[in-house]
Amino acid sequence: MKHYITQLAVGAALAFATSVLAETVGPQGETATPSASVMVAEADLEAIRAGGHTAALLWHDQSDFVNAVTAGATDELARAGIEVVATTSAGFDAAKQRSDIETALTKNPSIILSLPLDPVTSAAAFQEARDNDVKLVFLSNLPSGYEHPADYAAIVTDDLFQMGKQAADALAASMGGKGTVGWIYHDAAYYVTNQRDNAFKTTIENDYPDISIVAEQGISDPARAEDIANAMLLRNPDIGGIYVTWAGPAEGVLAALRANGNTTTKMVTLDLSEPVALDMVRGGNVAAIVADEAYELGRAMAAAAILDLLDQDVPPFVVAPAVTVTADNVVEGWMQSLHIDAPKSVTKN
Repeated sequence: MKHYITQLAVGAALAFATSVLAETVGPQGETATPSASVMVAEADLEAIRAGGHTAALLWHDQSDFVNAVTAGATDELARAGIEVVATTSAGFDAAKQRSDIETALTKNPSIILSLPLDPVTSAAAFQEARDNDVKLVFLSNLPSGYEHPADYAAIVTDDLFQMGKQAADALAASMGGKGTVGWIYHDAAYYVTNQRDNAFKTTIENDYPDISIVAEQGISDPARAEDIANAMLLRNPDIGGIYVTWAGPAEGVLAALRANGNTTTKMVTLDLSEPVALDMVRGGNVAAIVADEAYELGRAMAAAAILDLLDQDVPPFVVAPAVTVTADNVVEGWMQSLHIDAPKSVTKN
């Protein structure tokens, strides 16, 4: 599930309150600032270039998403003459991430960009960097007890409400604005997925009076998605659409639809996936995939760190836009999100 995999994130109290909000908020209730407004002025670049600054990119995993975030960050850092001296992948292992941080600090980076895998473990892991005034920018998660601006420059993530809203709009359009829907949401207290999921539900309930959510099921283990979908289809064989919290479990839901010979129920999910996109371009059950602009996430992270080096104010919570990818715009949407060409299996259909 890319950068949303941890279930130990901060902000549990907010997680379920967001269903009544019409905008994205941070893990501690921060107001969202659009990433487009987090920019380093050309006039400031000379001072940064003269500083001899370096950066470390300490990621949670390796994927097309992480590659896109890295590309966005690297390009922005290069614009400021900042060398990347370390790039690591922790493989979703908090202990490995701590080791990566310790190793990177031997290179004395001015900036660290990272997704903290576990808030409690990460609080200790990043302490030395924080105490040595390394500029910290976090992707989506926040170490426990860290406060802005003393401990970190910014959190950068997706426009979570817009991702859920766009998924609802796309599913409604594919159903002609009427029918019944199943809602498969992330069953964990994590502000990122909770806001996305609840934004879908809120949009359907508020904007589409002729669509009703007739089945709701939480999921924490993607491996259970097919079983959950089979049970949902058994109870609701004529269901018109299904929302799935992210692309991993969506692949299991697709398998269930195919096993049931169901060619009519439409599905939407979040985050790009080649198998899900392949079904979409072949005219299958998938109506749309809503993705984040991963390259822009990386650019904004780097820009926030550079602004902090300049002692300029940086907003605590920054969000990048969402993009709705359909069969009609899959080539452009893939590039907009990941800054790479769509897979050949998807474009040749």
